[in-house]
Amino acid sequence: MTTAPYGSWASPIGIDLLTTSSVSLSSARAEGDDAYWLESRPEEQGRAVLVRLRGGSIEDVTPPPFNVRSRVHEYGGGAYDVRDGVVVFSHFGDGRVYVLDGGEPRPVTPDVPGKVLRYGDLRLDPPRRRILCVREDHRDGGEARNEIVALPLDGESEGEVLVTEHDFVSSPRLSPDGERLAWLTWEHPSMPWDSTEVWTGDADAGHARVIDGGEGVSVCDIGWLADGHLMYASDRSGFWNLTVDRQPVHQVDRDCTDPAWQLGGSQWCQLADGRVLMREWQDATARLLVLDLGGNASPLTVEGLVATSGLAAAGAAALTVASYADRPAAVVRLDPSGAATVLKASRELPFGLEYVPVGEPVTWTNVSGADVHGFLYLPRNPEYAGPEGDRPPLIVQSHGGPTGHTTPALDLSYAFWTSRGFAVLDVNYGGSSAYGRAYRERLHGNWGVVDVDDCVSGARAMAERGLVDAGRLAISGASAGGYTTLAALAFTDVFSAGVGHFGIGDLETLARDTHKFESRYAESLIGPYPQEQQTYRERSPIHAVDRIDCAMLLLQGEDDKVVPPNQALAIAEAVRAKGRPVALVMFPGEGHGFRRADSIKDSVRAELSYYAQVFGFTPADEVPALPIDNLAAPVG
Repeated sequence: MTTAPYGSWASPIGIDLLTTSSVSLSSARAEGDDAYWLESRPEEQGRAVLVRLRGGSIEDVTPPPFNVRSRVHEYGGGAYDVRDGVVVFSHFGDGRVYVLDGGEPRPVTPDVPGKVLRYGDLRLDPPRRRILCVREDHRDGGEARNEIVALPLDGESEGEVLVTEHDFVSSPRLSPDGERLAWLTWEHPSMPWDSTEVWTGDADAGHARVIDGGEGVSVCDIGWLADGHLMYASDRSGFWNLTVDRQPVHQVDRDCTDPAWQLGGSQWCQLADGRVLMREWQDATARLLVLDLGGNASPLTVEGLVATSGLAAAGAAALTVASYADRPAAVVRLDPSGAATVLKASRELPFGLEYVPVGEPVTWTNVSGADVHGFLYLPRNPEYAGPEGDRPPLIVQSHGGPTGHTTPALDLSYAFWTSRGFAVLDVNYGGSSAYGRAYRERLHGNWGVVDVDDCVSGARAMAERGLVDAGRLAISGASAGGYTTLAALAFTDVFSAGVGHFGIGDLETLARDTHKFESRYAESLIGPYPQEQQTYRERSPIHAVDRIDCAMLLLQGEDDKVVPPNQALAIAEAVRAKGRPVALVMFPGEGHGFRRADSIKDSVRAELSYYAQVFGFTPADEVPALPIDNLAAPVG
């Protein structure tokens, strides 16, 4: 074992490995004996391809240049459906819906310039030869209209509007007999995890009525059972529990679904024998259960499983995208006995498990005396040890959302850092999901306060426990996590470095310029705008650059519509003008999140060079030196 400074260790987890032979898997579905899922391929500029497993062979269903992705709510979801051998999908390139029923993809919606009509949450209705879906209409130039429409499978049509006059709609779901339709609605300023209503009507949404939900109740994840009852998750008890006829069928103090950032998908499914396979979160780790409708639940143990994304019935079994602590994510078929058959892994690992970090659940107390949760990953490389008496630098990771959460699933980007001698603390700060409504609502009115303190107190706690170097604490985050990162750098003095991935620097700009789905999100997180304009300004890092005494790296997509790039440009210029160390890297052709292989690799190269210069070590990797304005000397 070689003794070398933390950060300088040589690792088999190279930068190219973060994208090479790797795909992002999502949206697993079953149709007869066939299995379908989406693969987002970095080497194809992030193109999402619908693939099918049939008779033991995996084949692409959608040919180039089709990109199976929706832009409804900007985050999309429900971009394809398949029934009776017919496939429909949304093409990101032009926003149109296409059908595959034996030949080449043909459009069923008109070619409208500017992609002002967007479609998502697609559901086929074969007997009526139509597609039920959510349409987002941007033609009026003001706020987009969100409606549920029925698209004929034959011809090219904008479709028939079934549900309108709500700020938001989602989840059109037909009953098994095809005679009733269910859907969700919510109104500004609520987000779907705040207050929603679930409706039912006839197949064309006539004779509609609300059956559950309302102010202060989030109803989501709706679907029909074989007996004609509607099942859904409701947090009326304080936790998202599966419910039928307003009565919980599995009442526990644990969340059983996720915040609806994307359309489509479900975290439960009914198996062929009538039982329900469901997932609940326990300490931000997935726990599978098989539930009969009498309320009896039996655990389904799958070795190593820590997270699932979607559950879809496949006869007596189910399909999901499974994440593990010690191996790559995969599309798997789950048998009710607990056997998991891998249909497609996101990648192979060309290195041993001795390089894979283990996420240790950790809890600490914030300034208010409340418990905060996260996962700590310590350096792990069998060939290296740090100098005696030294401690590793720490990267505190603040997740996006902010209504979301992190799990201990294997993340090669974390393994990249830990195998080089870094520690990583992944924080589920107050406001995170998976811990119930009260934990989520800790952030109400306190964005930029609670999340920042939870990250700061976590870094301090790890240093006080002697696990990391108190003089080399960094924070990193993307999107809303990027805002927490920038706010921690501007309003506290704990961190000596920070990396903002397309983070929010100016909350006023966010309130004025962001897209419809999140246009009123900040009202619950901060307060109504412009009434609370002073609070927005006080919590915006761009107005506190004179307090920044550490180094900062900003990574930003030029085509980002969620967090406009002018925010990164403005905050970098402001920090530079104050004489503080700063670097800004812009990525052409990238939006909110980097999908291209070259962008992902370039961003990691920049971050590694940045840490090396700021913390004063020589990386084992050959990476170009990142220009950092105003950096006089390493810290620590």
